[in-house]
Amino acid sequence: MTSPITIDFAETDLDALAAAEGKLAILVTPDGKLDPAGRRVNRLTKQAVARLVESDRWEKVKSGEGFTMGFPAGLAAKALLVVKLERRPSVEDARKAGASLAKFKGKTPLLVCAGAYNRVADLTLGLALRAYGFDDHKTADKEDAEPATIYCAKPDEARDEAEAAKAVAEGVFFTRDLVNEPANILTTQEFADRLTAMKDLGLKVEVLEEKDLEKLGMGALLGVGQGSDAPSKVVVMEWNGGGEEKPLALIGKGVVFDTGGISLKPAAGMEDMTMDMGGAGVVSGVMRTLALRKAKANVVGLVGLVENMPDARAQRPGDVVTSMKGDTIEVINTDAEGRLVLCDVMWYAQERFEPTGMIDLATLTGAIIIGLGHENAGVFSNSDPLCTAFLKAAGAEGEGAWRLPLAQAYDDLLKSRIADMKNVGGRAAGSITAAQFLGRFVKDETPWIHLDIAGVASVKSDTMLAPKGATGWGVMALDRLVRDEYET
Repeated sequence: MTSPITIDFAETDLDALAAAEGKLAILVTPDGKLDPAGRRVNRLTKQAVARLVESDRWEKVKSGEGFTMGFPAGLAAKALLVVKLERRPSVEDARKAGASLAKFKGKTPLLVCAGAYNRVADLTLGLALRAYGFDDHKTADKEDAEPATIYCAKPDEARDEAEAAKAVAEGVFFTRDLVNEPANILTTQEFADRLTAMKDLGLKVEVLEEKDLEKLGMGALLGVGQGSDAPSKVVVMEWNGGGEEKPLALIGKGVVFDTGGISLKPAAGMEDMTMDMGGAGVVSGVMRTLALRKAKANVVGLVGLVENMPDARAQRPGDVVTSMKGDTIEVINTDAEGRLVLCDVMWYAQERFEPTGMIDLATLTGAIIIGLGHENAGVFSNSDPLCTAFLKAAGAEGEGAWRLPLAQAYDDLLKSRIADMKNVGGRAAGSITAAQFLGRFVKDETPWIHLDIAGVASVKSDTMLAPKGATGWGVMALDRLVRDEYET
């Protein structure tokens, strides 16, 4: 990961604007009203800002976006960005403005004149998230990120609000780093080591090794990893900030690389399967954020870490495995492995922690991409109240999520001739039958959500808040859910 940029806050110094080096940005309302800093910059540039906001070009600039002037006369800055933003912007527009600032900034120092604008913390979060880059494996000389300074009316207050946003950003960065890592670096052992290191943040972290999983009867999970030299593991992370309450459980699929096993995937695009641990990455990032901000809630995160490889020992189509619950599963397709990992970890979480709610995340099906593209994660749930609360949180954070149905007719497609169930139900409604499979491992008393994040965990083009690659989708939504529904 590139070093997160340093962002600081200061009282507006109008006299310093002419001599500011690097790049300079001002915020202007859609109707062209200038605050004191904008008026000073306008005078220094001999009315260039006024001419811009009175022109047809300004009408074409969308809220949260900006217009760049290169080497503006009257300023020492290399460039000036004029950002269109309401004085009281929405969360989305404020973060979008921050993202515009990050793309404008590049590797030079940046001075942002935010004045008395609201939602400076959201603007800062957008700036930090969009400034992320992953260059750990590039050999070119790396430069430390230059700082950004935000001039605002109440810098101390803005700094305090930005601290909470910083904890969220660090959780997102942690998730992105994990998802972006190649599989020869992020082995199951390395993944477990990175999570164990979070003990320093106050998390309680426990690693269950293969011998422990065998004793627990996790035959479904162990079957997935039996063709790999990488040992399968389950990592349990506990954050206890909410007294004696039962925890919310977050469960993540952590397939560090997925060849498909004996049901081998096509070669084209298989390199993208380094992201098949995206669910575990999100759970890890949420737990990091909760620890950093000292959340007043009890949350446990469990991730199943395996590698799905073809080998003489590998699981075969037609094999029957026994889950920790005791149900038998006929493995029709070894590439439908994520649900086999999740079902054992979900059952273990319920048996050990008796959670007040359970949410699993997984890059589970290609079918969800066909249905929802890369704009929304698929949401499946047995609990209307929990699902409504999550969708509200996701909407508030601008993370796309769409609920899909569950029904007995879909569940019937999992009937097996020789076992209690099959691990796939055919091509039709593939995402739904995958969710129905997981639903068989949810106790009646457990409110549950399944999030299929195959389309949103990693993308091939830039998004508003992330460069192409890992997005960190879900960290902000789940942190918001904890804040809104579970904190004491």
